[in-house]
Order: sequence, then structure tokens, then C-alpha cells
Amino acid sequence: MPETTHLRHDPGSEVLRVTAPHRELLDQVLDKWSLQVLEELCERPSRFSELRRAIPAVTGKSLTATLRRLERNGIVQREIVSSRPVAVEYRITALGKTLREPVEALLRWSAAHMSAIEAARARFEEGETPAAAVDDLGDAG
Repeated sequence: MPETTHLRHDPGSEVLRVTAPHRELLDQVLDKWSLQVLEELCERPSRFSELRRAIPAVTGKSLTATLRRLERNGIVQREIVSSRPVAVEYRITALGKTLREPVEALLRWSAAHMSAIEAARARFEEGETPAAAVDDLGDAG
């Protein structure tokens, strides 16, 4: 029996099931480097070296792995634009563009709840009980 996590979509709607393939996909397209690469490629197509300059903290190896994962999942397209010397350009696909709205929703959620999250983290580090974090939400949850 596959492992699942149940999430309620809307009252009265069907239950969404988060399975291993869902977790794998989300892990691959929502990791820290993927989000930064997508942010850059949403603005314009870029060559590898341009992405490296735009995201200075990423190593070449990590950027290569990130671009390959995104390409494998149909989020990014790799195009050879010149053969001598070889030049490759990366661009976001139509499928990749559909990620913008859900990613922005997650960013809005994190911005709205960051103070509660930081307070919960501080309590955790101080050894307090995690139940106190629920109080930070008040009526907003």
C-alpha cells in the first residue's frame, strides 16, 4: 500500500493525496536552487554563465544538476544556440510558467506567517513545547 498524506482541498471536495511521485517532483522543482533559477528564467532566457553570475552562491556542479532536473521534468528547455563555440541557452517552458502562481502563493503564505514561524523556531531552540506555536496564529489560521 503506497504511503500517502491526506490534504483537504476545499470543504466538500475530493481529498488530495500526496504520494511519493508528488513529493519527488516538489522536492526537485521547489528546492532553493531551482526557485532561484526559475526566478531568473522567468525574466529572460539565460546561458549557464549568466545564471552563475545571477546566483553567485550556487556551484557549477549544483547549477548543472538543477538545470538537468528542471529539464527532465519539462520545466526548463535547453537549446543549443551556436555550434562554434558551443553555446547553450536555458529558457522556461510553458509548463514551467504555470509554476509561477503556486510559488507566489507559497511566498505570500510564508511572508504572512514568518513572524509566527520565527517565534516557533526560537521556542524550539529554547526547548519550549511546540504546542505554543499554535497560539501565534490566533484567528489567522
